[in-house]
Amino acid sequence: MNYQRHEQPGCGGCLLVAMLIVLVTGGAPALINFLGALIFSGFAGVLLFIAIFWGFTYWVQKRVATYEQSQSESHNRFVWLLVQILTRIAKIDGEITREEVQTIQRFFQYNLRYSQTQMLWVKEMIKEATASPQTLDSLLQEFKSTFAYEPRLILLELIYQILHTKGRVPEQELQVARNIANFLDISSYDQRTIEAKYTYRQQQAATSSRTMSEQYYAVLGLEPGADMDEVKRAYRKLSMQYHPDKVSHLGDEFKAVAEEKMKEINQAYDYFKKL
Repeated sequence: MNYQRHEQPGCGGCLLVAMLIVLVTGGAPALINFLGALIFSGFAGVLLFIAIFWGFTYWVQKRVATYEQSQSESHNRFVWLLVQILTRIAKIDGEITREEVQTIQRFFQYNLRYSQTQMLWVKEMIKEATASPQTLDSLLQEFKSTFAYEPRLILLELIYQILHTKGRVPEQELQVARNIANFLDISSYDQRTIEAKYTYRQQQAATSSRTMSEQYYAVLGLEPGADMDEVKRAYRKLSMQYHPDKVSHLGDEFKAVAEEKMKEINQAYDYFKKL
């Protein structure tokens, strides 16, 4: 005879045993009261779960609303348009995948260092954006009519950042970024400056043959071998455009993006001054 493992009775077995005990000890009235108590406790449990869920949802919405009200209108509009535009870029192939949504979320969480409350706000906007019928062109037109040149540069910088968080960027997506720059009336030099920096980083990850000077030429948007006069002109132009004060109205996180850009520009200029 083969040994056969016997499974322990599940909850259904326990309930049946309990009902039999109640019936034997208390009769039919006790069994009816027992079943009534079970039904009532189950109903009460469902109501409690609904109440907890509603309370948590209300608490989340309250936190998000409080944060949103604490920010300037320019900041909230900038973030809303940024989320909408990034979502449209992800949907260029006709749909947005869960991985693409997670990439956008990670971008805000790690690149912009968003807190838990800010992330709840962003997730709600992403959900709204995925269902929105607005076109990329209409969103870009709204952005262009709302914000000056410097915030447009920050937007383009952020677009290139998120494109490169996925590793090697397909030419089709780079062309989308170039088209956005053109739509926003960003000069070809400024667009090339931003793209060159990320292209250099991508190439540097693939090969170790790139030099420090090539990196800093890319930051300044210059071709390798540019003379010091060209370096100075590029430095002056970029340091004026990316001065943090020009985007301080957008919020601390975007001011930090400009500050990081200024550090790169200063490092590049200091490097060439010492040659």
